[in-house]
Amino acid sequence: MPRLIRRVVRTAAIAGTATAVSGRVSRRQSGRWAQQDQQQNQQNQQAQPQQAQAPSGADPAAAQAQGAVPPPMPPDDEMGRKIDRLKELGELKAQGLLTEQEFAAEKQKVLG
Repeated sequence: MPRLIRRVVRTAAIAGTATAVSGRVSRRQSGRWAQQDQQQNQQNQQAQPQQAQAPSGADPAAAQAQGAVPPPMPPDDEMGRKIDRLKELGELKAQGLLTEQEFAAEKQKVLG
């Protein structure tokens, strides 16, 4: 019986320590991510040029259209994977590991 109690206490201590360490790591990572986000936001704000005020006689529609340019969209993950695969195939072909026919067939599989 004392052995069983000792095992239960040991298991509880290990589980409690693991939970405490996990929580600490999670909090530390959250803090770092928040700090990185804040730094990126500051860099983005500094990089954006100050928009000039339009003269009073300027066309308001043109001024609105100038400020309404959307930011570029990030590439689609699937498209990024396709591009990476095509680059790998190109390197294999350049190294002589793929023939022209094999390269064309693999390229068609990736694109098609």
